[in-house]
Amino acid sequence: MHILFITSTRLGDAILSTGLLDTLLRRYPQADFTIACGPVAAGLFAHMPRRVRTIEMVKQPWDRHWLELWRQCRGTKWDLCVDLRGSVVSYFLRVGKRHVMRGGRRPGRRITHIGNLLGLDPAPLPVTWTSARERTQAASMLPDGPRWIALGPTANWDGKIWPAERFVAVFRALHADDPSLRPVILYGPGAAERTRAQAVLDQLPDALDTGGGLSVTQVAALLARCTLFIGNDSGLMHLAAACGIPTLGLFGRSRASEYAPAGPWARVAMAPGPVGDAPMEGLATAQVVTAARTLLRDRWGWKR
Repeated sequence: MHILFITSTRLGDAILSTGLLDTLLRRYPQADFTIACGPVAAGLFAHMPRRVRTIEMVKQPWDRHWLELWRQCRGTKWDLCVDLRGSVVSYFLRVGKRHVMRGGRRPGRRITHIGNLLGLDPAPLPVTWTSARERTQAASMLPDGPRWIALGPTANWDGKIWPAERFVAVFRALHADDPSLRPVILYGPGAAERTRAQAVLDQLPDALDTGGGLSVTQVAALLARCTLFIGNDSGLMHLAAACGIPTLGLFGRSRASEYAPAGPWARVAMAPGPVGDAPMEGLATAQVVTAARTLLRDRWGWKR
């Protein structure tokens, strides 16, 4: 059985779709899977069971990337196609059964829309797939002893970023409660990401700097060893929630009603103001500290 799964170009959206993939893996134990996604998201599926191929869709003028996807898929008879991009590609392939999600943005949680495509209520939570080697590497980078607090101070645009000094203040408040805590600073590749993270690194000299050069699955293995993640609305936030660790997403210029992190211990702290257009500067340090303490207490029985 051959399944074609077309998911997002963006990392966060692709992560939200992994719960649906996990459902299909369990529902069709004899099936193999071909994943079509953007280059940024491709690494997420590197260790997915029964994945035979990942097709990286690089955006081209006049939507020619869809034609290229059709060319790469036309030689296979697909038993099932799940298309989260709302394209028409599957209608021009030999497909036994197709599920095509309506395109465009609409109200409600993205993960709910994904689950609804297969009639799943509640929607399945995202998952991550890592290798034994990556888990061993993570254990060497984050050894037992300290309780590691992951901070994600970057995002894909500056309007979503909480001030660096407030990340520092939150960690210091938690560290005062529990001196065994140690910070891990996570960010993506490239000079812009490094610049955004630098202000936090400068103020937390004992932090572990992950360097921005790790793969998505290497970061997932690190996150799985952390006690808590605090970060802006970003792919890293969704990855943390998918790892099942306590995750506190910070929202202001984006809508938590659509893109709140999805996980067993995922929560949000929202800046006051217009929904989806509230300045991040309005989100008080004390509010985030309180939310973080509550998560630590609820998940780990943590006491101040």
